[in-house]
Amino acid sequence: MVSIFLHQNGGTTRADEVNPAWLTPESDITLWVDLAAPTPEEGRLLSDVFHFHPLSVEDALSAIHHPKIEAYESYLYLILHGIDFQEDEHWFATRDVDFFLGRNYLVTVHDGRSRSIAELREICDRNEHVLGEGPAGLLHRIVDSMVDNYRPEIEGLEQHMNELEDQVILGRRENFVRDILALKRDLSSLRRVVIPQRDAVGRLARREFPTIDDEMAFRFRDVYDQLVRLSEEATMFQDRVTGILEAHLSTISNRLNLVMKVLTVMSTIFLPLTVLTGMWGMNVPLPAFPGGETPQFWWVAACMVAISGVMLVLFWRKGWL
Repeated sequence: MVSIFLHQNGGTTRADEVNPAWLTPESDITLWVDLAAPTPEEGRLLSDVFHFHPLSVEDALSAIHHPKIEAYESYLYLILHGIDFQEDEHWFATRDVDFFLGRNYLVTVHDGRSRSIAELREICDRNEHVLGEGPAGLLHRIVDSMVDNYRPEIEGLEQHMNELEDQVILGRRENFVRDILALKRDLSSLRRVVIPQRDAVGRLARREFPTIDDEMAFRFRDVYDQLVRLSEEATMFQDRVTGILEAHLSTISNRLNLVMKVLTVMSTIFLPLTVLTGMWGMNVPLPAFPGGETPQFWWVAACMVAISGVMLVLFWRKGWL
């Protein structure tokens, strides 16, 4: 689906198609063309009307790419990612949005599920000043909205981490390894999105490109600061998850040590008892052993009880029990 917004003389209207005259240097029109899940015919708008470089057109119409920014002769090509945390499946689904920023136009290409662009389309229909700030101002609005959408997902991830940490400390469950590894996978996905995106937006904030003036650079600097905080939180979260995993493994190891201690004490106690019962249970002439001339059960049993008692007292005094 192609949506075309046209701003001229303080008013914003929609158009059915792009007039090549709007793209000339003499044009005073601000144009926003949004391609949501474009068909091959709609995708030819990028090459046939805007005459973008074939490599950037190929990237915009193909699968997901890493965030990046490239400067061409008459426009900037920018790839950024939006995220939606899929709590049931434990992963961050990335949705890339491609931007073509020119002197008086902005072209966006995405898969049709971008929340930020959907909100801006609705605002453009109601507010005529959105496109009045120029294509760079519109780009900032979209990018700022995409970054703002990260915050609820990060907070949900942090809440899940806190709950998992409490369960590990309190020992309410036995097996946390799968949940912890799923959480580590979520954080790895988050870092793969945020860090390259931070670097791309940082170039916009440093005024490297003539299409970004000083005022827009200051705005992008604020977005850059938010991405820096998100990347720092992602690093901090990874350290916390590593600590949770180590605490869980330590708890399992302590429980195993307790079990092994009990089993070792039992084995140590029964070892001399087994020797006694084995020796006096052999099929040999009775006079061969002390007490062989009399019934053996009660005094052998008394020896076994005495030995067990002495060993238990000894273990207790040494702090092994």
